[in-house]
Amino acid sequence: MNRILVAAAAAAALTSTLAACSSSSSAGSGAASSATASSATASSGTASSAASSPAAAAFPLTVTASNGKVTIKAKPTRIVSLSPTATEDLYAVGAGSQVVAVDDESDYPSNAPVTKLSGLTPNVEAIAKYDPSLVVASQDSNGLVAGLGKLGIPVLIEPAAATLDNAYDEIDQIGQATGHAAAAEQVTSTMQTEIAADVTKAGSSHKNLTYYWELSNAPYYSVTSSTFIGQIVGLFGLKNIADAADKASDGGYPELSQEYILAAKPQIIFLADNEAADGGQSPEIVSKRPGWNEIPAVQDKEIIALNDDIASRWGPRLPQLVAEIAQAVEQASAK
Repeated sequence: MNRILVAAAAAAALTSTLAACSSSSSAGSGAASSATASSATASSGTASSAASSPAAAAFPLTVTASNGKVTIKAKPTRIVSLSPTATEDLYAVGAGSQVVAVDDESDYPSNAPVTKLSGLTPNVEAIAKYDPSLVVASQDSNGLVAGLGKLGIPVLIEPAAATLDNAYDEIDQIGQATGHAAAAEQVTSTMQTEIAADVTKAGSSHKNLTYYWELSNAPYYSVTSSTFIGQIVGLFGLKNIADAADKASDGGYPELSQEYILAAKPQIIFLADNEAADGGQSPEIVSKRPGWNEIPAVQDKEIIALNDDIASRWGPRLPQLVAEIAQAVEQASAK
């Protein structure tokens, strides 16, 4: 999945540069699939609450998604998901039996009906063949919303979360839209409890610990503290080495030189490029990179191989990512 993030990060930088040339102030906002998040108390309103109470399950109902107010006339029985995170959300809230098709990147859960549908370049005609009563996507590409709207098919655009609260809101919203509001509330409540427990256990003030988050190694793309991932790690108070290299044109995803990383001497390295498609990196490979044996994280064996998919999504498996980070923090702070 991070191959998509890296491409998006590069696109964010280019988009921001072009925008600056035309005096636009937008600097790559919403550029990457694992986009930015703040602590559990902040929310930028990526996904707002439904017009009705979260516990309500009566149809028709109207929810206000990224693409505006969307009215769903009846409980959807044929759902198409064009977002790996949305797919995880749907199954987590209990709407799995209503899902008839998911995009080609939705690899979790394993029983999801994977198809050749693309969430990046959606084809309205191909989607319509599944006769959906609801489509959930992370972006409105190729005229998706307008095209399906002409066919009377409601679409929820649930973009990359900017904060933890956004991630929770999107799960709650998907729960409401599919008739599983109560289950969605339980999912988010459990997530909040698990994340809070891990942060409490590992501690939230580790400014003496520095880290490097690797999205890719050719070139070395990383994330800053303003990104979703950066703020997730920020829950533990770690210092991000990428922050000092960040430029407005990077959109929160700077490209770092090897020399910069070596000079920064991070104490923890998080690898989000483990899968073959993402670069196939591993702690063993990293430790053998020229000069990297001088980095404290390599010397102390604090190179953490993450699950690429979990690290690039903002859904119900976030507590697993937080738990991995917490364990690394505990180990590093004990040395």
